[in-house]
Parts: sequence; C-alpha cells; structure tokens
Amino acid sequence: MNYLCNLLVESFWQILLPGLTMTIPLTVISFAIALVIAVAVALVQFAKVPVLRQLARFYIWVIRGTPLLVQLFVVFYGLPHVGILIDAFPAAILVFSINQGAYCAETIRAALESVPVGQLEAAECAGLSWAQSIRRIVLPQALRTAFPPLSNSLIGMVKDTSLAANITVTEMFMATERIVALTAEPLALYIEVGLIYLLFCTALTKLQAVGEKKLSVYA
Repeated sequence: MNYLCNLLVESFWQILLPGLTMTIPLTVISFAIALVIAVAVALVQFAKVPVLRQLARFYIWVIRGTPLLVQLFVVFYGLPHVGILIDAFPAAILVFSINQGAYCAETIRAALESVPVGQLEAAECAGLSWAQSIRRIVLPQALRTAFPPLSNSLIGMVKDTSLAANITVTEMFMATERIVALTAEPLALYIEVGLIYLLFCTALTKLQAVGEKKLSVYA
C-alpha cells in the first residue's frame, strides 16, 4: 500500500506537467483555430454563398462522418507517403482544429439562424451593409447563444487530446502509459490520469458557468 501511495504521489507531477505544457496548449490553440474555421464556414452557409456553401457542407459531412483517430493517422502517418511531413504536435493541432471546426460550425450556424430575420432587415433599412449587420447585430447575438454548446465542445476537446498519444505527442495520457510500462500498475495510474482530466474539465465547467452568468446580464 505504501508503495502504491508513493507511486501515485510521484507520478502525479509526472502526469500533470505534460498536462500543463502539452495538453492545455494543444487544446487552447486548436480550439482557437477551430472557432475561426467555424465562424467562416457558418457564415458561408448562413449567407447561402453558391459553391462555397456546398463545399462547406461537404467538409462538415466528411469530418463529422469519420473518426478523429482515423483523421490523426491519415495526417501523421499517411501524408508522409505523398511527401508531406508534419511533426506530431503541429499535426495534432491541424487535425483537432479541422475536426472541431466542423462541429462548432454547425453550432454557430444554428445560432445564426436563431436570430430573428427582422433584425437583419431592420439593420439594412437603417443603412448598414450586410457585412456590418452580421458583425454588429447578428453575430454577437449568435455567439452568445452558442456559448454553452461551444463550451461543451471545448471540454470535450480536453479529453479528445488523449488521442494525440497515438501519434507520439507526449501529453498526459502518453506520460501515463510510459509510467505504466515501467511500474505495471495500470489500474491506479489510469484512474489517476482520469482524475486529472476530471480536474481540468471541472475547472472549465466552472469558467463556463461564470461566462454564462456574465452573458445573461447582456441578454
């Protein structure tokens, strides 16, 4: 029992450090890029731009219809066969951004369509261009509506980053696997890393609640 307790105490910092230096940066960078992609794709669909709208639907269809792990393998292990080499961390950012962008695009599209059409028409009557109406009136309301599901997507991404271990990214789960290989204590160590993921996600849930409370003031 003492051995196990000492192991968990020592391994905690060995697991937490990659979480702070790899898992969190991977999540934040990927989600930020995903939001940019999502807003662009959602606006293309909302504006019903010819051709681009069909391309956006195709992108969403492919990404949402294939496993994230397969996408990681295609980029990291598959692309080198056609001469495209991407390091593990940038490859993970690329895949997570594109994957999450497809899901967030649907969230933002639905939020855009929830804004009453009359507000857009009133803005145009007031002399605002379509782009100004979207930027100043429609998009702020849509993002406020989309905040809770987008926050859930961010929390989900924290857990999904564990898949990056499959392409050699040294994040929390890979750090745990290495300790398991040395100690042969999978049950305790996998529970420990699960609790650390739970800690991260709980912190984000608290921040989500604070953000929703603040946004409700402006609703």
